Amino acid sequence: MDLAFAGAFAVQVLRMAVPYVLAAQGGALSERSGVINIALEGKLLVGAFGAAVGAHFAGSALVGAAVGVAAGVGVGLLYGLAVLRFRADQIVAGVAINLLALGLTRYLLKLVFTSTANSPRVPGAEPLVVTEPLFWLAVVAVLGVHLLVARTRFGLRLRASGEHPEAVDAVGVSVVGVRWRAVVGAGALAGLGGAWLALANQGFVAEMSGGRGYIALAAVIMGKWRPVPAALACLLFAFAEAVQLNLQATTGLAVPRELIQMLPYLLTMVALAGFIGRSRAPAALGKPWP
Repeated sequence: MDLAFAGAFAVQVLRMAVPYVLAAQGGALSERSGVINIALEGKLLVGAFGAAVGAHFAGSALVGAAVGVAAGVGVGLLYGLAVLRFRADQIVAGVAINLLALGLTRYLLKLVFTSTANSPRVPGAEPLVVTEPLFWLAVVAVLGVHLLVARTRFGLRLRASGEHPEAVDAVGVSVVGVRWRAVVGAGALAGLGGAWLALANQGFVAEMSGGRGYIALAAVIMGKWRPVPAALACLLFAFAEAVQLNLQATTGLAVPRELIQMLPYLLTMVALAGFIGRSRAPAALGKPWP
């Protein structure tokens, strides 16, 4: 392997890791508060569509990113309304959000761009990832979520809401209020991850989230619900995706293409099989309050 290829491969891994990392930070934030966040997939998809729309009409990737974040927040609010206000089952509500995002983005794609497959080309991210401000924003997000969860008063309340919500309630702090902020914050982070997905590809493609939200959730579990280890797990999944794409591009490889395409998902299953038994979820995860 020459240095030029190694450098290009490393850049490819970093570019692919950004949506995983941002979605995983949102997942860690939400789940540490006690709210399961299977809806990360839908937030990524809606964020990507919002970014494409914003970048297309404003002619600016920065505006696109802002619209993507706003779209993610909107989905977060909808999810919070379902699971926190109306106390819907969090797994069922998350799956419903993902299916809604899938259908809604296809409908809006047809309505806005008169296409059922993809949007027109939009202003996007720089090819060299380390010169792209959104990449560094993702790095800051990892450090910010870590410090927020581990070193602040709100982080203490967040962790307590996921472990012992009755103790939080006993000192006069609203458990539901803490969870609302976590769910909306998760929507913003996942929306930004979706925005990167669209901007890095300079357009929106139907179903372009491609299961990344579920993989990000697996990274949260691998990272034992801690932001930095979850981000490192995301790099592993991005590495597998980059290997998969490079193997598909290799001519003369005597391996069925379908098996190569399964690599990131196979890695997810292996990782969960190896880590889920040793990872202890927050005690109140998935349990409604009050």
